[in-house]
This record gives sequence, C-alpha cells and structure tokens, in this order.
Amino acid sequence: MLSALTPSRHALYACYAAMMCLAMALNFLPVYLTTFSDAFGPSSGLTTEQLGRIPAVMFLSFIIAILITGPLADRGNAKLIILSGLMTTAAGLGLMAFAPSYAFLLLAVAIMGFGAGVLDMILSPIVAALQPERRSAAMNWLHSYFCIGAVSAVLIASIALKWDISWRMVALGLIIAPLATFLLFMRLTLPPLIQEHVQRESMPTLIRQPYFIACMIAIFLGGATETGLSQWLPAFAEQGLGYSKEVGGFALAGFSVGMALGRMAAALLHERIPAVSLMLGCCAVTVVLFFVISFAPNPAIALTAAIAAGFSGSCLWPTMLAISADAYPQGGATMFSVLTAAGNAGCSLIPWLVGIVSAHSNLHIGLLTVTLCPAAMMLLLVWMSRWPHRLAHPSRN
Repeated sequence: MLSALTPSRHALYACYAAMMCLAMALNFLPVYLTTFSDAFGPSSGLTTEQLGRIPAVMFLSFIIAILITGPLADRGNAKLIILSGLMTTAAGLGLMAFAPSYAFLLLAVAIMGFGAGVLDMILSPIVAALQPERRSAAMNWLHSYFCIGAVSAVLIASIALKWDISWRMVALGLIIAPLATFLLFMRLTLPPLIQEHVQRESMPTLIRQPYFIACMIAIFLGGATETGLSQWLPAFAEQGLGYSKEVGGFALAGFSVGMALGRMAAALLHERIPAVSLMLGCCAVTVVLFFVISFAPNPAIALTAAIAAGFSGSCLWPTMLAISADAYPQGGATMFSVLTAAGNAGCSLIPWLVGIVSAHSNLHIGLLTVTLCPAAMMLLLVWMSRWPHRLAHPSRN
C-alpha cells in the first residue's frame, strides 16, 4: 500500500516544485519596477502607465497560454505540457537577463509569462486528480507553494539589491529552478485529468450555466484582489510611503508569507468552515485593510496592513477553483483553463488600472480602487451561497 502511494506523492511534490518555479518567475518582477524605470526610461524614467504595462503584458501572455493549453491537456499528454512550460519559463528568464531595451523586456516578459501560464493551467487539474476527495485543501496547499516560491524570489531579489547584484544576474540564477524541476518530471507518470469512463462536460454546456459564470467572475475578482496590491507593493512602499527599494522588496516577501500562511490555514480549516463562508469573511477583512493601506496616517501602519492583506485575501483564488471543481468534476483541464484565464484577466487588468489611476492622482488612490474587487466578490458569494447546489450542474439531476 505504501509503495502504491509513493508515485502519487512524488507527483504531488513535483507539482509543488513547478508551482514554486512559476511563482519565482512572476514575483521577482515587481521588486525591479523602479529599477526598470531607471534602466529603460528616459532621464525622467518610465511613466506609471509604462510600468503597469510590464505586469499587464506578462499576465496577458499568461492568459493566452492558459486558453491554448487547456483544450490540449484534455486531448494530449499532461507531462509533455508541463515540460514545455518549464522550458519556456526558463527561456523567458534568460531573455530578460539580456534585454537591451524596454520593448525587448516586454517580449521577454511575454515569453516568461507564457511558460508560467502553461504551468499554472495544468498543475491545478493534476492535483485535483491526485486528491479528488479533498480538493479545497489540495488547492490551497498547492497554491501555498506559489507563495513560498514568491517569497524565495523576492528575498533573492531584495538581497541582490542590498548587495548591489544586477537584476540580470538574478534572472539568470532563477533559471536553475525550472531546469531542476524539468529533470524531476522526466521520471514521473501523471494521472488522467478526468475519469476515463465518464464523458467530459463541454465548455458550451458549462458557459450557459449561471453558477459557472459566477465562478468565473469570482475568480477574476480574486486574482484582481491579490495582484492589484502585490504587483505594486514594492513601488508603493518606495514612492508612496518613502521606504527604500530593499524595504519594498521585503514588504512583498512579507505579503507572500502572509499568503502562504493564509492558504495553509484555509487547507486546515476546510472541514470546519464552509468554503463560501470562509471567503466572505476574508473579503470583508480585505476591504477594511485596503482602506487602512490608503488612508493610514503612519507609513508603518499602511505597510503592515498591506502585508496582512496577503493573509486575508490568500484563499480566494484556490478555494474558488475547488468550489468549481466540486460543482463540475468532469470539467477537465479546459474548465480549469477558462477559470484560470478569468483569474489572470483580473491579474492583468487591475494592476494596469492601478497605474492609470495613479498617473492621474497617486498610488494611495490607485490602490484604493482595488477595494472594489473584494467588495464585489462579497455580493457574488452571497448569491452563490443561495443558489441551489443541484442547479450548479442540472445535467446530472
């Protein structure tokens, strides 16, 4: 029995490692936004809109990868998809290290985002297939490793800033992670993403169901809540609160630690607190924290609230994935790709919106606009809690 469980356990650990890889690729970027401004901008630096465009391009590429990869995963080889995602992520990091201009940087970021998007799409359905009886806990554990990877990248980048090591060397160093994980997956056999004897639910069927549409909107808002703050936190600490670049980097690391702890806590509480109730409470706390971030009279209080928002908003994305997987267990990788694309649409658009609003006011007001996301999610969750569960999948009545 123990030997039979070993391959499954190894596959789970490999998925955790891959999740850390994509997090490291995505999350060292915000630490260097102001550095990119100095390196690629004119004497006055890049505008806040141009800075906001960098994560926007990354997440747009991320979304494109997810939408392309999802249908392929239902018909192809999940292992091959993971391997290609790891290599593309490594290639994007390598191109970033040698970017000679702002336009080339955007191209490199797009390639890196594409590889990370491939990984992000495929990992959730694999983990759901590995642990079908505890999807909520499994999703929160998987996505807690995203936060661990983010913390690792941010700490590396922050220490590099402190020791005056070039961001180009950091990008090259991070390539080691996807290459090592590539070798790890080469030895594994992965499970089928849906039960072979059951027909997969088609996207046209799912997209006509109000409950599934609500899941898509909710995960959009969850992604927006998370990255609307995280992508701007180092710049906000530096430009909005007057801290150094190093402090901004460590603040993002603290935010990611809070997210990891929050997701682990959600995984441990999944049998005690209903998923929707947990998310409602987290949304309410996050709304309060965003007001503190924007209007606190003391920079230390604002920064502490920003780190705490990492904890309070951490469970929104993975728990919504689990709710969707429980409602539509035969949705397959295509369903996960659509949901993940919706979440990353929020990740792409809201940081850009923060940059646009900040350009006409300041970062305090720009970040305040993110408050609309958890507030709207609360209203949507109330509706979802009242929707009869049997109507979430009427085809199986």
